[in-house]
Amino acid sequence: MLSKFSTAAVAATLSLAASAALAGAGDYAFEPINPEMKKGDDVTLAVRLTNKQTGKPVPDAVIFKTRVDMAPDGMAEMESAVAPLPSKEPGVYAFRTDLPMAGRYQVTLSAKVQGEAETVTGKVIVKAIK
Repeated sequence: MLSKFSTAAVAATLSLAASAALAGAGDYAFEPINPEMKKGDDVTLAVRLTNKQTGKPVPDAVIFKTRVDMAPDGMAEMESAVAPLPSKEPGVYAFRTDLPMAGRYQVTLSAKVQGEAETVTGKVIVKAIK
């Protein structure tokens, strides 16, 4: 009986270790802090990076590529410059950009997360209103 219990415990431990080892870029998601904001220049746009398995924010990621454009409204060529801002909350990444007209904007991000070999990429849609 003890042998069966030990075997089950070892199998469960190996299963947990294997699932942790298989974690990858797909285990993370970006989400907008404010999915709707006023259109204008020098708008602060913030996103949260979370671990899908734990639901917790991911601090200290290095966002190395960002793009803001109007691709959701068929105007991908309408791109705005993006400048990073200091983070005020762990797992929240803020940027200054222009949202010159009302409509939907796509924020495309690429990040390096500590302990992950793969690049985490994501797309977030925000809406600019009048």
